[in-house]
Amino acid sequence: MEIDCFIYDGWRPRIRAASPRRDWMDDTPESFAYRCLPLGIANAHGWEIANAVGFSARWTGGSGTDAVEIRLDEGDVSSVDVPVSLFGQGTITFHIAGLFRTSPGWNLWVGGAPNEAKDGIAALSGLIETDWSPYSFTMNWRFTRPDHWVRFEPGETICFFFPVQRGVVEAVQPRVRPIEEAPELKQQFEEWSRSRDAFHERMREAPPSQPSEKWQKLYYRGVCPAGETGTPDHQSKIRVRDFEGQPGGPAPAAPKIAPAVPPAPPLDPQLARRDWMLRVQEGHRALSPRTAGLRRLHRVDPDDFLDHHYSAHRPALLTGEMADWPALDRWTPAYLAARVGGAPIDYQGARLGDARFELDKDAHRRSMPFDRFIAEISRPGAGNDSYLTAYNSAANRTALAPLHAELGRIDTLLAHGPAADEAMLWIGPAGTFTPLHHDLTNNLLAQIVGRKRVLLVPPSEAGKLRNREHVFSAIGDLTDPATLAQHPDLRDMPLYDVLLEPGSMLFIPIGWWHQVTALDFSVSATYTNFRWRNDWHAGFV
Repeated sequence: MEIDCFIYDGWRPRIRAASPRRDWMDDTPESFAYRCLPLGIANAHGWEIANAVGFSARWTGGSGTDAVEIRLDEGDVSSVDVPVSLFGQGTITFHIAGLFRTSPGWNLWVGGAPNEAKDGIAALSGLIETDWSPYSFTMNWRFTRPDHWVRFEPGETICFFFPVQRGVVEAVQPRVRPIEEAPELKQQFEEWSRSRDAFHERMREAPPSQPSEKWQKLYYRGVCPAGETGTPDHQSKIRVRDFEGQPGGPAPAAPKIAPAVPPAPPLDPQLARRDWMLRVQEGHRALSPRTAGLRRLHRVDPDDFLDHHYSAHRPALLTGEMADWPALDRWTPAYLAARVGGAPIDYQGARLGDARFELDKDAHRRSMPFDRFIAEISRPGAGNDSYLTAYNSAANRTALAPLHAELGRIDTLLAHGPAADEAMLWIGPAGTFTPLHHDLTNNLLAQIVGRKRVLLVPPSEAGKLRNREHVFSAIGDLTDPATLAQHPDLRDMPLYDVLLEPGSMLFIPIGWWHQVTALDFSVSATYTNFRWRNDWHAGFV
């Protein structure tokens, strides 16, 4: 049996032997999905064709070819590699750069990769008589719902194929028979069923520590319950040959695809109209230089701040208010450690292993002496794993009192009480990250040590940000290229990119979406004790 792929000059089919691996199978605990041998064999049972160019696409729901929008990544690509909307009906089409010829009597089954799902779109399948056909074929995918962006990465599998002998299915005579007609099979099955029940009981009573001991492996090893070989040609793995003579060699392995951000649920008409009105209001605000953009204020006047920012729900970058704070001149990691010493403090730890570290804050509460904490976050590459946050403020009030004593006052904006009851400190290394969210109060973020990058998005964009859990967006990080590629509509949002340096403060109005990244070892303080009403959180649902 042979398969030839004939190409014209300039055609590059990008074929590779199919891989038995799948990202979702890798991510199962102890990779247990690979214990299912039929999955792995199916995964590798053929060849893959790789996508040539990264792109995002969505379907509006119509039946015409103009109902599909395709946005290609930047870069030069051959026209033969570009996906198109060719047939309508919510489909996108890939032209396959090759004319395939199989041995007489053999077809090619063509479709999507086995055991590989893609949110919002599904591969269509076909059976092609490639032993005689002089025609090229296309690979087509059909959207499963409208108004949802899907993303195809360069190198991602767009087509999977393998040979099928023509006429075999029609020649089969299927039957249903009572098990008593096959007494040996009946005995083997019942023996296996009893052994499996006993195996599961042992697992419950004494769970083994080694993953390899947590499954029976009878089918995987190709043996019957009594231990005899099931068939001499049992396959526990499969590896097909690469196509010879392919320009540039076989296509590289498929890239690991980032988990898809859950799509936004369809809005009912009332919510859609609400979002429209919010966008209109933000658009009107942008018409005037007096109300558009991020205003920068030095030595703020309280009446001006109330009129144009606090009551107007408009962020502002403030400077000059912290000029006399002792903390600005004194605070270094060494000074902080010496000032507080070994007093035990609460912080958020082990964040790197949990993508939901903000939602699961209670599970990440840790405690250690403050000077040891400073040493921990001062080591090179400490990153986002350990962070003392505002959430830890109540527990740290006594331990961090010496630091609060070195903060100044902001009488123009804040109603002051005991200092430790006002400032909520954030202390962490470069790389600490707070994902995209909004707060339930108006906040004043004061930067004391190091720099932070803050991205601000107005509430008018809430409909794009997939807010399903509390105050957090499922988007997470607006700087992630994979997220932006998957959701091109995010690129059109109004967004303020703010560099917060020591001695500056950022007013973040309630409901404004923001994410924060520390660029250096950083200490910040958040204040919510404004002179004006700030208890709106009471009505949050």
